[in-house]
Parts: sequence; structure tokens; C-alpha cells
Amino acid sequence: MEYRKGYVFELMNAGGPTDVREPYFMEAVEEMMRARILCAKANAKMPDDESYVADLEELFGRKLDDVRILTPFICDFGNQVKFGKNVFINHSAILSASGGIEFCDGVAVAPGVRIATINHDFNERHTKYTYGKVTIKKNAWIGMNVTICPGVSIGEYAVVAAGAVVTKDVPDYAVVGGCPAKVIKMQNPAEQKEV
Repeated sequence: MEYRKGYVFELMNAGGPTDVREPYFMEAVEEMMRARILCAKANAKMPDDESYVADLEELFGRKLDDVRILTPFICDFGNQVKFGKNVFINHSAILSASGGIEFCDGVAVAPGVRIATINHDFNERHTKYTYGKVTIKKNAWIGMNVTICPGVSIGEYAVVAAGAVVTKDVPDYAVVGGCPAKVIKMQNPAEQKEV
């Protein structure tokens, strides 16, 4: 069967499932390899060699003059990541981005954050995958070593405490922590400042 270009990404963006045995999945494999090569190039450069940014710009297909990403950095699907303005991602982030990740304006990400947007089928775990886009909304702050699971949305100005495992949506202005993450307190919106 013939599949149109981009079909696998349409399936991913719709939540799947995809099947690695189908010919359409080859386009996903090619994107993964492209992303891994560009991340390896960026990570092989010294941190003070700003030319690594050009590798990441090629990875994401956009200028990063309003986004700062520190290496080492891993992303497997650069074509599935979107950035707003003034986004900061600290070192050692791992983006498993096949289901899509959106960083809205002013998002700050601490070192060691992991974001997953893919899951394995329970019964056919080696061949079928499902997906859930992760959205991190305006001015949210993600703490060190946080894990964000597929399909989660982090609300505006939310704070996710270090080490949290986020399995459900986080409301605007909430401070969450723990495993699984739960609301610890709510911030006062009037006290928040624009970034």
C-alpha cells in the first residue's frame, strides 16, 4: 500500500496507533536518525562554541535567537517540537517528542528534565505505539529531574517541583510535586510577572 509523505506524523499527532512493521513508519525512522545526528553534532562541541546552536536550528527548522538550549541535549523528533518566545532549556534535557511538544512563551526548564510523548501498546509493545502531545504553557517553570508523561498539559505560571513525575494536567498557577505529582498550593496570579 502507498502512503503519502507525512502520513506517520499525522497518525502521531492524532494519538496513533502506529505500527513499526508498516512502510509509512520508515519516515519516522529517518526523522529519528536525522535528529540523533544533529544532537550528536551539537553535543560534541564545547559549551562555549556557539556554533552548536546552528545544529539545533537545523534540528528544529527555525532560528533560535529567542530560545536558549544548553547541551548536552537529546531530542528524537525535532520536527515535532514547537517553541514560543523566551524559552530556556537547561542542560541534560531528554525530549521524546514523537507525539509533539509545545513550549509556550517564557517557559523555563531546569537540568535533567525528561518529556515523553510516546507509549507502547500494552499487548504489542514492540511494534505498536500511541502518542500524547505535551504542552507547557506560558511562563511555566519545570524543576530539575522532572518527568512529564504523554498527553499532559502544564498550566500557565505553574511550577513543577524537582523530581516530580507528572501524569495528569497541571492547572494554571499551581505548584505541584511528588510521584505522581499533586497540587501542593496555588499561587496568586496578581503576584506573577511577565517574562
